Amino acid sequence: MNLRHALACALLMASALPAVASTSAAPPTVSAALAEKQALASTRLRVWGFEVYDARLWARTGFDMARFEEQPFGLELAYLRSFKGTDIARRSVDEMRQTGALDEADAARWLAAMTALFPDVQRGDRITGVHVPGAGARFYLNDRLLGEIGEDRFSRRFFGIWLSDRTSQPRMREALLAQLQGQGGGNGTAPAQVNR
Repeated sequence: MNLRHALACALLMASALPAVASTSAAPPTVSAALAEKQALASTRLRVWGFEVYDARLWARTGFDMARFEEQPFGLELAYLRSFKGTDIARRSVDEMRQTGALDEADAARWLAAMTALFPDVQRGDRITGVHVPGAGARFYLNDRLLGEIGEDRFSRRFFGIWLSDRTSQPRMREALLAQLQGQGGGNGTAPAQVNR
């Protein structure tokens, strides 16, 4: 094998690795990551009568859900049940597919990245994703940084699971949107109930 062929193989293998980027510039705690944001809206997801999680949107006043991809924000999921990290990752990819066609190479890479990043959660654990426009998504477990996936396209598709108008949970999105419109930046302390 010549040097050129070995280099080409190495580049090909590197492009197939999960998109988990360095977290050196990321705030080390969710408190620091959300410091300039406030809880504007929240809702509870129930599926077939089972409580799954409370979702809370952290953003600056004036957050426009129709342009969510362009704005920094955090989405906190406070789990009401235990889940395996691998199941959260798989479900996330399935939900991304619900919002539109998904390139299979992206899906495989993002699944690998999320599987490597997302831990198993117990009732009471919180995973908070922070959207950094143009840079990707950072994830926190409770208050501790887990890591980031430094791909803007991933971040837009991931948060579109909840915020896109093509979400599989339109009632959840509508509940968040109603609070944003009704309060102009409320405290998000009482989750609306959303049943699927």
